[in-house]
Amino acid sequence: MSARVASPAVGGRSPSDPVRALQHALYRAAKADPGRRFHALGDKVHRRDVLARAWSMVRRNDGAPGIDSVYLGQVEEYGVSRLLGDLAAELKDGRWQPLPARRVFIPKPGTSEQRPLSIPAVRDRIVQAALKIVLEPVFEADMLPCSFGFRPRRGAHDALQVLIDESWRGRRWVVETDIANCFEAIDHEKLMHAVEERVCDQSVLKLLRAMLRAGVMEDGQVRRPVTGTPQGGVVSPLLANVFLHRIDRAWETRQHGVLVRYADDAVVMCATRAQAEAALERLTCLLADLGLEPKAAKTRIVHLEVAGEGVGGRGKVQVCGQSSPG
Repeated sequence: MSARVASPAVGGRSPSDPVRALQHALYRAAKADPGRRFHALGDKVHRRDVLARAWSMVRRNDGAPGIDSVYLGQVEEYGVSRLLGDLAAELKDGRWQPLPARRVFIPKPGTSEQRPLSIPAVRDRIVQAALKIVLEPVFEADMLPCSFGFRPRRGAHDALQVLIDESWRGRRWVVETDIANCFEAIDHEKLMHAVEERVCDQSVLKLLRAMLRAGVMEDGQVRRPVTGTPQGGVVSPLLANVFLHRIDRAWETRQHGVLVRYADDAVVMCATRAQAEAALERLTCLLADLGLEPKAAKTRIVHLEVAGEGVGGRGKVQVCGQSSPG
């Protein structure tokens, strides 16, 4: 594939940046031993420099308040260092408990549908960001080249370049789909099993379970479903990738074609119509094993032709043509 390969996780080691150095060390340790389960991560989540970096990430992304109605500006009035000290103490003592996220609905561009968005409280976003800082390099060491969404130094343009390259190599039959309600449908227990393949630190697992069980508040009512890593959570895209990585590693390119996955969107480049049909069947089975399914309205098999319609959910490959239902 001609897309860029992600370099060690989240940037190179810098002596003047201890957080980057920590991430690099975690990535190298995970890469060197694919069977290692990390048992000492909790103390890194409540490190003050990690929490400070987490605050910077949350502040940069801006965003609305959670159900506690606390804005980012109010945190600054309270004192960022003071709040981070509070969080560090709560995390160290095992007292931190997240609030339910505030549920809102936003329109999906180009459709009449609405997408649920869950907005955690600012203090909870900081903890999620700290967890992401520590966990991402561990799981990034395992991620495969077919995955592009929400990963360091990878993006939609890289995924689209693979589609273009593979089409010119003769893979002109394409399966295109996305996963129905993916972020809402991920089973919590199955997700935790996926996380536990690499993490055995009970303090970190307890934090993740608390986040998943915090639930959402909608119309004044708190719901705590047993599925979902809600869209809007800082750590949710990483957790979704950890879960869907099971599809990536089970995929057989020679048999079923080249898989390109961007979070919950998937495209498979195939050499023949028969291979594309087999690929769709295989993808459907792998999703079913995870308790997921393709979204029927977004699933199709496309035969690429010059100057036809495009494929690719986050951009279009312009070598494309007639389609038939998947």
